[in-house]
Amino acid sequence: MDHQSASNNGLEVIQLQCEYRTHWLGSDHLRPQFSWIIQSNQRSTIQYSYYIQVGLDSEDWTQLLWDSGIVVSDQSIQVKYAGSPLQSRTRYYYRVQIQDQQGRTSAWSEIQWWETALLDHTEWQAQWITPEEEWHNPQLESVFQLRKSFTLPENISSARIYATAAGLYELSINGTRVGDEWFTPGWTSYTHRHQYQTYDVTKYLQAGDNAIGISLADGWYTGRLGWENKRQHYGEHKALLLQLHVHYENGEEEIIGTDTSWHSAPSPITLASIYDGEHYDARLEQPDWDQPGYDDSLWSGVKVAELAYDHLIAQENWAVRVTEILTPVKVIHTPAGETVLDMGQNMVGRIRVTGIIPANTHYVIHHAEILDQQGNFYRGNLRTAKQAVHYIANDQQDRKINHVPRFSFQGFRYIQIEGLDHLTDQQLLEMVTGEVMHSDMPIAGSFECSHPLINQLQRNIVWGQRGNFLDVPTDCPQRDERLGWTGDAQVFIRTAAFNYNIAPFFQKWLRDLSADQRSNGSVPFVIPDVLSVLDEEKGDTELPASAAWGDAAVICPWVMYLHYGDQNLLQKQYSSMKAWVDYIYNQGSHHYLWNTGFHFGDWLALDAKENSYMGATPVDLVATSYFAYSTRIVRDTAVVLGQAADVKLYSERLEQIIQAYRHEFVTPAGRLAAPTQTAHALALMFDLLEERDQQRTATELNNLVIKNDYHLTTGFVGTPYLCFALSDHGYHETAIKLLLQEQYPSWLYPLSKGATTIWEHWDGIKTDGSFWPDDMNSYNHYAYGAIGEWLYRYVAGLDMDESIPAYKKSKIHPRYGEGEITSASAILEAAYGKIQSSWIEQADQRQLEVIIPANTTADIVLDHAILSSIQENGQLLHEIEGIHNIQEMQSTIIITIGSGHYHFVYQYQPISRLV
Repeated sequence: MDHQSASNNGLEVIQLQCEYRTHWLGSDHLRPQFSWIIQSNQRSTIQYSYYIQVGLDSEDWTQLLWDSGIVVSDQSIQVKYAGSPLQSRTRYYYRVQIQDQQGRTSAWSEIQWWETALLDHTEWQAQWITPEEEWHNPQLESVFQLRKSFTLPENISSARIYATAAGLYELSINGTRVGDEWFTPGWTSYTHRHQYQTYDVTKYLQAGDNAIGISLADGWYTGRLGWENKRQHYGEHKALLLQLHVHYENGEEEIIGTDTSWHSAPSPITLASIYDGEHYDARLEQPDWDQPGYDDSLWSGVKVAELAYDHLIAQENWAVRVTEILTPVKVIHTPAGETVLDMGQNMVGRIRVTGIIPANTHYVIHHAEILDQQGNFYRGNLRTAKQAVHYIANDQQDRKINHVPRFSFQGFRYIQIEGLDHLTDQQLLEMVTGEVMHSDMPIAGSFECSHPLINQLQRNIVWGQRGNFLDVPTDCPQRDERLGWTGDAQVFIRTAAFNYNIAPFFQKWLRDLSADQRSNGSVPFVIPDVLSVLDEEKGDTELPASAAWGDAAVICPWVMYLHYGDQNLLQKQYSSMKAWVDYIYNQGSHHYLWNTGFHFGDWLALDAKENSYMGATPVDLVATSYFAYSTRIVRDTAVVLGQAADVKLYSERLEQIIQAYRHEFVTPAGRLAAPTQTAHALALMFDLLEERDQQRTATELNNLVIKNDYHLTTGFVGTPYLCFALSDHGYHETAIKLLLQEQYPSWLYPLSKGATTIWEHWDGIKTDGSFWPDDMNSYNHYAYGAIGEWLYRYVAGLDMDESIPAYKKSKIHPRYGEGEITSASAILEAAYGKIQSSWIEQADQRQLEVIIPANTTADIVLDHAILSSIQENGQLLHEIEGIHNIQEMQSTIIITIGSGHYHFVYQYQPISRLV
């Protein structure tokens, strides 16, 4: 490989990333992983070798920290850094060149960079500080302002701030807010892992006088979380830690950090609460408080907070940002006389009010998801969460405001405004905007089809993910909960990976799961764990763990591996994964049946007994099914990681669990003992049955659905697998009818009631317009959105060969729509590049458009296709470049192809299944 030359031969290396990021500021990875995408103008391109260089100078590539040399390998994702040890607070540049199997050599890629933060906790010289007033009233929910004045000489070359808080913080320098991140430092298991952020503040500083201003709020650290009005889960006082490094052109460095020289004062934000919203009193404003030259002589001091440093970690997750601006679609004057604005979409974020209001105005904005039967504003399902924003203007005449809450987020579609009655409807519409907020994950995929209601369902799924992926995968974003429920996360994670790049998001959350996992291997219901504290205070010594919820410890890392091919993540989570299945193994008197303890079962299933949230499927059947599933995944993980002894151990356990399951839950005649849709779906999906019993079980499942007039009865556990189990066993037509069912209960029924996100209950709004009880009725609860995975993989047909992760080998297998859906398309920006599967069905002809990225292959699976009719771009298959193999198996044609863009047209013979 001539790595000095640049070529223009149709082969190019693009989209370099370090740990999924470009231009990554603030890493504490000692051996980060690199990935790149290959662009080729030829089909069937495979990387033969790669060459990576890492250096300190983007112009000089003679002095390198890592020169990999030519590495003969087709690996182009998750390539681990193998150069000299990295140093703290250093920017590194890297570039890649490749050669393909035909001998073509690419030019060097564009140069990319990442920058390290503090690689050792001993580098923190600053002190944790807390406002003095905070010590007088630890229950105070107001926001404090902290400031520091300092003087800098000229010739500043660069500057970085490393900052975090016990609570939430907002940073400004010389009166300007720094960055576009919100809710920093994010929510982690603070006692074990506490994130800090890195900021390039060079442009904010000036020679001469400067000032740093910080607003400091309770957030998740000391604020109210969970139930029973519990606060201070992690500590009694909010605190700040900040360290500014200023570099000068002469090579010198100056460090300014938090210490007792800082000053503090109350802010105009008199209440900031995750659940309850914010109160802002403009009469308490101190203009220019974060500017140099401000007189802070009347401010109070700060005290040193005795908090640790050894658990500080650089930002792992995607930052929370404002990702979209919505404008209200109409003003509603309700029968009760309320003034309500409809945002047109159930969203998560905040309302910004911009305009002129009279002096001494006090307005209140309440947030809600729906209107009641009479069309009035409805907040009952918020439970104790107030979700209200108060603003009190000062006594200045006709004050122009631009107000938005900064330390609280709300889940809502409708807002009720009190105190602005003097404004016309048009003025309200012009003053109010909605700012959508969530972890700023790059969009990964899209799905659409010929059926408009299914497209709306997909939009609802995406909006539910956006609203609930706010730093942690919350169950809901509006009521007094907003917790990282493990069960919801594991059933939805594969759908989530189709919609967005969730790698850093779930890496961070899974590390918190490991940190909060108990010594016996059990996994709390929510991560970060703030509920066990309540159990401990009640004297509970046996803290509960539930099947399908705790299994997130195993399922989520495995799905991440399948989608991103990151063995490093599997390795880090492996002990946690084993600890969970070992915990189950050690429960009760039977090692291979999980028939003890508390379980949520098939949560909120419609076949539940009266006044029960748990479905009719026996909880021990659900628990043992998941025990087998997780044990299988741990066995497969051991295979990937080369743990031979564990492969043997968990293979033997899996066989014993399956035998115990069959003995306990399958009759000698091969019938499942539990006649529920969920029981049958789990048995089929988790491969728990003898081969002779599988088709009978599938037929029984099909009959259960048909007898229920093509309605589902499943809850959180059964719903994700129902359509898969049907489609995999010859009943795809039933699965399609189930999907397209518009009457309650179904995925489409909520759409008839105006849903723009996924509901917690199939009948959150009942057919008569009444509501489910307020105690548990979220209208933004993403779990049932797990059907999205089936839409991508089975309806559009964009799937993978799971034996070769990260879509190194795709499987394009559209199941088609049984005449009800006549076209579908899915696109995924996968680790190796863009994959597309798009089909159109007309009469007896099908068209399939496929894009497969370079350095990968794919199997195209065509059901009922007539081989002699298949053409690609008007040519017969044997004439086509990129076709590697053709197999004809019964009524199915399998075509193995290399990378490229393909257009297949063929005739098919429909085969009806007699039921």
